[in-house]
Amino acid sequence: MTIKEFFDELKNWSLTTYKVVNLAIGATALLSYELLGRPLYRPYIYRNGINDFHIADTLGNTLGTAATLFFLIGLLSRGTKKGNFLLILGTFSVVVFELLHPLLGKPIDIWDILATVLTGALSYLLYNALFRKE
Repeated sequence: MTIKEFFDELKNWSLTTYKVVNLAIGATALLSYELLGRPLYRPYIYRNGINDFHIADTLGNTLGTAATLFFLIGLLSRGTKKGNFLLILGTFSVVVFELLHPLLGKPIDIWDILATVLTGALSYLLYNALFRKE
């Protein structure tokens, strides 16, 4: 996607069923984290010392990556070719952000990176299962 294509997409943006579906998936991921994951699931797991195989630790990256990817597609894509590109670019960008954490005074968390890559792959599969006919 070039800068010109980006601005053309914004200039000619219109709400379509394709975009609504992608935005709805992104909103579902975001709301799941904010309404269930962060206030309920994570504290319950930590309080009770349950080994959930790092799900509570990586829930923000998992659902946050899914929300990021599908919001990007819903806002900047008209078709599956560009959508697949945005999935790959978005996943790569979140991984780079995780790798830059030491610049913010935080350690690199390999579990968050793995969760991001896994979520990117699952998002790619879901996206292509939903829109493979386009």
